[in-house]
Amino acid sequence: MRRKVAAGVFDHWQKAAELGHEWLDVGVATAPADREAAEHILTRIYTRHRRARPRFAWVESPQQGLALAAGIPSHEDLQRGLRHSGRPPLAADIAARWSSMMARLDEGAAHPDLDPPRPARKRDKPWPVLPPAQALDYGVPLRLVLRQTIRDALRTVLMDSIALRVRAALGPTAQTPICWYGQQDAYWIAHYDTLRRLGLAHYSPPQAAGLDAWATLARSTGWWWPGEQVCVMVDRPAHIDPVRRPEDEDALPAVVYRDGWSPQ
Repeated sequence: MRRKVAAGVFDHWQKAAELGHEWLDVGVATAPADREAAEHILTRIYTRHRRARPRFAWVESPQQGLALAAGIPSHEDLQRGLRHSGRPPLAADIAARWSSMMARLDEGAAHPDLDPPRPARKRDKPWPVLPPAQALDYGVPLRLVLRQTIRDALRTVLMDSIALRVRAALGPTAQTPICWYGQQDAYWIAHYDTLRRLGLAHYSPPQAAGLDAWATLARSTGWWWPGEQVCVMVDRPAHIDPVRRPEDEDALPAVVYRDGWSPQ
């Protein structure tokens, strides 16, 4: 039986589902990168971190890019570097600002429709995992439904099925130079963009500008490695099929880059 749900909550979900499909299309796009747009945003990011405009080195696959990313710290490097003084590498500065932005975006999502009062008898029990409409009927908060069906679902497709598979093919994750995933970052961008476009979150102008910058990168490029003088840019793949099944022997691999390289 449908519980009492705030007016408009089901409408929020229907609109959110449309936006989720929109961002999925971004995450699996195979058109050539919009190099001008990507370089413009990344030049602004470099300037914000008091670096000069880098030289942009465009490659056709992460495998090609890895050789050019030498000198960019890995996760292990950053962990060791925390114990030393001196100016942090650019990758560390970008990661720190990104983390701070995420925290501020979370704080901006405070609309009452996101978190309806929970019945007292349910406070100590986890919410069930149900299809969206059934979950809302049951009383599951819209915030959780959106996270599960937008952010988590897109992460499964874009990160688990694509980005992490590619990264594993490049070598041990902790030792691989830190990069960002461009279009495959769409999973978290979609989450905050959906909240904003539905009127469920309000961000300050700097926060909104930061989210817009990352959204532009997702819409315009593949992976990127930020070096101090050189930013290594990977064009989007030529083919993406994140739901390819192992038994589909005659099908192309799930991801094929423009130079023909694939992690499979």
